[in-house]
Amino acid sequence: MSRIAYVNGRYVDQRLAEVNIEDRGYQFGDGIYEVVHLHAGRFIDEDRHLDRLERSLREIRLPMPMSRAALRHVLAEVARRNRVTEGLLYMQVTRGVARRDHAFPTRPVPPAMVVTVKRIQPYPTDVDRWTGACITLPDLRWARRDIKSVNLLPNCLARQAAREQGAIEAILYDPVTRMVTEGAATTFWIVDEQGAIRTRYLDHVILPGCTRGALIAELQAAGIAFIEQDFSLDELARAREAFLTSATSFVKPITRIDGQPVGDGHVGPVVRRLFEIFARHVQGDRRNAA
Repeated sequence: MSRIAYVNGRYVDQRLAEVNIEDRGYQFGDGIYEVVHLHAGRFIDEDRHLDRLERSLREIRLPMPMSRAALRHVLAEVARRNRVTEGLLYMQVTRGVARRDHAFPTRPVPPAMVVTVKRIQPYPTDVDRWTGACITLPDLRWARRDIKSVNLLPNCLARQAAREQGAIEAILYDPVTRMVTEGAATTFWIVDEQGAIRTRYLDHVILPGCTRGALIAELQAAGIAFIEQDFSLDELARAREAFLTSATSFVKPITRIDGQPVGDGHVGPVVRRLFEIFARHVQGDRRNAA
């Protein structure tokens, strides 16, 4: 069966889908995107993702392409037409089509919107087989990383560097302060040498991860202490445990960084518990209902 995409008001065969060459997303990266996990026919943390989409659009002075109710319908329809119940749904909104000029179009043009979906494997059940390795790299991205922009060239270069070294992710750090920011496409966490769960506080330097927010809500509900505090490369090297969160990583244990084991090199008890807590969130939390 052909994959179906939503492109600017039409559901079309993805092989035949087209975007205008003067779309500002193509010309300037002038746009926003979101990725939502679809599990058992439900969009996980859908409201968090739509809230972040609206916030990112406001930050670049771009209106929503349609009402939230209409957008929910489009997302559900793309999933339905593709018969996907376990997958990742991608949505992208750009400033639309206009003569190439760095400044915004003098006459407003309709935002352009694309929605696609692809199948993925179900949520992992064996945490010991869900581990990964990382490398560390200087963070060379722009200053407004809190906006989920389609400008991802530094992220792509970092992910490629990780792949070439047999790792799944690059952990980025400020080259001046040597403080860790986040992963190239994930939120990064540690269990520090005192046993505290830590991830960086939110500001313009990192993306407000939706899975990060969902896990924090679960930690608070379970009465599990955590700290929103940045940490250095030296503290990272001494961490007992480490893990990533994202819509595609869920809670993913990291057992090696820059070729060195994290802790004893195996999944630790804290990350093991958090993996189980988030699995329950994905499997049946009522707040996930679309």
